[in-house]
Amino acid sequence: MSSDRIDAESKVSGNQANIPARIRRELDIDDGDQLRWQLEDDGSIRVQVIQQQTGTFANFDGYAGEEVTDVTSNHDSWGVNVE
Repeated sequence: MSSDRIDAESKVSGNQANIPARIRRELDIDDGDQLRWQLEDDGSIRVQVIQQQTGTFANFDGYAGEEVTDVTSNHDSWGVNVE
C-alpha cells in the first residue's frame, strides 16, 4: 500500500524522534511498546508496532476466590515480613 499523504511530522533530537500524538492514538501505542523498523527497497520505511504483552501482571485478572481477604490482618500470615 503506497500513500503520499502526510499524517504528522516530528523532529529528530539526539537520535530520538517523538511519535506524534495523533499517530500514537490511532495505533494505540503506549509506553513499553516496541517499534520494528524496516527499510524498503524503494527507500521508504515501514514501522510495525509490537505492543507489550508480557510482564509480571500482564495476564493477572485479580483475586477471583470466594474468601474475603484483608491485607492488614493477613499480611504477616502470607509470609511477608517488613521488619
